[in-house]
Amino acid sequence: LVHGKDERVKILGDGSLSKPLIVKAHSFSAQAKEKIEALGGKAELVIPHA
Repeated sequence: LVHGKDERVKILGDGSLSKPLIVKAHSFSAQAKEKIEALGGKAELVIPHA
């Protein structure tokens, strides 16, 4: 969990998943997005507030 309003989160594709997840972040690597969606999960982009 990230609580600071100025902090950004990018999900990288290292590692593996064993079940579908809904992941919300500011950005995803292509490999991370592929792995999340391959198991039926969702990679959702969070739009930072100005």
